[in-house]
Amino acid sequence: MDKDESKMEKIHEKTPETYGVIGICGVVGNLAARVLMDHKYNVICTDLQDSDNCPFLYTLAEYKTPIYLSKHPNSFFDSSNYIIPPPSLSKNSDLFQKIIDSDAQLMEVDDLLDKIKPEKPVICISGTNGKTTTTTLLKHFCYMDGLKPTEHGFTTLQGNVDYIPPLQCRLNGDIAVLETGTEGKRGDLKFTLQRCHPSCGVITNINPDHLMDEHDFLHYACIKGELLEELQGKMLVINSDDPTLWGLISELNYNGKVITFGVDHNSQGKSKKLCWCKKEIKIDETLSGVGYYECQCGLKRPIPDYLAKNINGSTFLLQTPDEVIEMEMDIEGLHNVYNALGAIATAHELLKIPLKDIKRYLKTFKGVPGRLEYIYRSKKLDLIVDYAHNPSGVETVLRELSKTYEKLAVVITISSESGETGDLDIMEKAVSNADFIIPASYYSRQAAGKYISSGKIKLTHKAPDKFRNGTLGATEEQVIEGLKKGLECNSDAVVCIGEAAVKFKDNIKFLEYVKR
Repeated sequence: MDKDESKMEKIHEKTPETYGVIGICGVVGNLAARVLMDHKYNVICTDLQDSDNCPFLYTLAEYKTPIYLSKHPNSFFDSSNYIIPPPSLSKNSDLFQKIIDSDAQLMEVDDLLDKIKPEKPVICISGTNGKTTTTTLLKHFCYMDGLKPTEHGFTTLQGNVDYIPPLQCRLNGDIAVLETGTEGKRGDLKFTLQRCHPSCGVITNINPDHLMDEHDFLHYACIKGELLEELQGKMLVINSDDPTLWGLISELNYNGKVITFGVDHNSQGKSKKLCWCKKEIKIDETLSGVGYYECQCGLKRPIPDYLAKNINGSTFLLQTPDEVIEMEMDIEGLHNVYNALGAIATAHELLKIPLKDIKRYLKTFKGVPGRLEYIYRSKKLDLIVDYAHNPSGVETVLRELSKTYEKLAVVITISSESGETGDLDIMEKAVSNADFIIPASYYSRQAAGKYISSGKIKLTHKAPDKFRNGTLGATEEQVIEGLKKGLECNSDAVVCIGEAAVKFKDNIKFLEYVKR
């Protein structure tokens, strides 16, 4: 009998089977353990971190499972039939070798995903802007209609890439509504989608983002288009006011059911995008990068299946192929009308929720924290934070706010994922749509130099030190200094934009600054 046969014989002697998960303090290990326990498997967990440095320990509170922290005891290896290490564990490490030398069988995360299928409807939502609000609103519709969506439970983590959505959709629940993002590389969205087994997809829009060069735009669009490739023969809900999206249907020969949504609204300006025929297509914009268009190659905006008309603030008339119904939201902005349309179309077409019920559910949705979130309101001044972090997102937010406020100040805490090109583009959008611009992050300060002559740039007394931590572009101190400067401006509202603005919103004593 060879070593592998001996190992398998010992595994079968142990009853019931026990799955040992290494790296429980990490996101993937945490989710893997919960997926197994949700499917009634015996699980034991371990991590070298102690309880003070195990940030997601709270997600395991309701589970009754042994957890070994600060060490990997021998009893963990002796008690496990299968051991699941984190994907980041080096195959050359001593720990990996210890797994191989143990009596347990190695199980990779992909093996777990093959073993346990979602066995529920899976909706994957992607796009450059609006996917978080669309995802949250669609989940709200589900909850209100008696369906339980799967939730990854990480309160401080967006969790839309890599193994997170595939594991999330295997947790307990009636349906999986997943935000699926991309790091801007070909294949990374496909990696996630292939493991989610989606039954429906939603794409909100495709605007330039994560780009070093604008000529890479169609390449970026193809990355988002990986969702179409995984949904051949299934259902796709798209914003047909976006020429890039509508053209992608033909470009990739999509053969599934296509449901479109869009708005009937006045043009807010003109822009251009690169069409799939490689010529520029002119757009009468309703929002950044979307609106009315017709290219000489024949690409033309269709009449959307779900069309919002007579838009007035938070109300609109929804026209579908079967009925016309008035809708009312508790959130503001044309961008949120678009977000609502994507969620409404999916809820009605895939989940068969009647529009009269969706109408009731929509009115009770309060929005997503960090998206046009009002921190303080008074007759003289409003303070707002928003997660906007790319050029089109910044433009959309500032355009919407400029409709409400006569004088608008914006504090920029962003360090663009697109580098210097993105920082300059964000600054250009801010100068075009706000009255005062306060560059609070180091990189926004660098980009501001080009626009000093506009008279709109207001610099903080202390130049921000160079800082970037992933997508976080500013420190708490830099956010506060930027806000102080923003409050010195003669404006009706100050909006602080970027991940740092949202991250540090609870640490900032806004009212003290207002009184000064």
